[in-house]
Amino acid sequence: MHERVFSSLPFAAGWNQLAASFPQAHVLQTWEWAQFKSAYGWQQHFLVWQDLAAGLIFKQLDLQEPFPALERCRAAAVVLQRRLRLAGLALPVSVLYAPKGPLLDEWGDARLRGQVLADLANFARRQGAIFLKIDPDVCLGTGVPGEADSTEDPLGQLVAQALQSLGWQFSSEQVQFRNSMLLDLRRDEEALLAGMKQKTRYNLRLAERKGVTVSHAVEADLPLLYRMYAETSLRDGFAIREEGYYLQLWQSFMRAGLAQALIARLQGEAVAGVILFAFAGRAWFFYGMSRDLHREAMPNYLLQWEAIRWARAQGCSVYDLWGAPDNFNSQDPMYGVYRFKQGLGASVVRRLGAWDLPISPLLYRVYQQWLPQVLEWMRRRGARRTKISAGV
Repeated sequence: MHERVFSSLPFAAGWNQLAASFPQAHVLQTWEWAQFKSAYGWQQHFLVWQDLAAGLIFKQLDLQEPFPALERCRAAAVVLQRRLRLAGLALPVSVLYAPKGPLLDEWGDARLRGQVLADLANFARRQGAIFLKIDPDVCLGTGVPGEADSTEDPLGQLVAQALQSLGWQFSSEQVQFRNSMLLDLRRDEEALLAGMKQKTRYNLRLAERKGVTVSHAVEADLPLLYRMYAETSLRDGFAIREEGYYLQLWQSFMRAGLAQALIARLQGEAVAGVILFAFAGRAWFFYGMSRDLHREAMPNYLLQWEAIRWARAQGCSVYDLWGAPDNFNSQDPMYGVYRFKQGLGASVVRRLGAWDLPISPLLYRVYQQWLPQVLEWMRRRGARRTKISAGV
């Protein structure tokens, strides 16, 4: 158990310091992420669990008050709430989501785990939620299943069984990537280069020989990055949101010191970019964008190398390359991305994924049937808007 006492801090700083103290600390559990999502219809709730003499005490923090002194805090969660609407009218029901939460100091502690899950369920009922979704960074195993280096994590299997026994369901809507690729940064640059595939090292050096350069972007570059992101989405067939969403997100996190954008250029022209996030000793590659122009110069390889160097300079020990296939075969749409990340020396981590607790089973079934149609409509509308934004 870790001692945590936070007091005399502004709420934002206090919450981030608390969140950063947990083993599964994640940038999606920060004050900044909750604030950003609140601008898009999500209400934010900050929840904590303290292990005191009277037992495990559950509290919802008041955002209007200074951040309180929290002794022996063993769990925490940012929970986002969205009221459902029909024909523009707010309905008396909502959905709840704890992105990459809750945070527990010991998922193997059955008493702590059981109390946190029970309190979250009761909280969801009081909020009139149809369901509550969680997707904590609990590891199920590492490596590709069936391969020699694959291992299973008994703790992850235990947590999955515990969730199922309490009525949670593995979600058909995995908001975040379930699996990912991690790169251990606790090595010097020479060792990191040696850990890459030979072809990756060759392409990295090729980009340098071709004259590709990588620089840190500033806020004025963000519209350019969005245009490249829009071009990428149209080429690769995935939907993205409107420009304002990403500009606000990237700008707010860069101003908070939690993100950095990099741009690769050739002959003075931008050809690719990445948006990186960093929090609690971990970096994430959330957004990548590239143009069809000068792809033969392999700018993405040099970009990732500079991303690795930036993450190390921030004191990060892990670089999460954010996304790996659900099925590790060539038919999976993520397989090519997986091979690229594997070339960088990253290793597969398989996680628990998102689980839903239906509070109203009937409305949950209706929601599950209705959601795919809404998402498809949103994808089509998003693609049309992206073409307009990209000038296509």
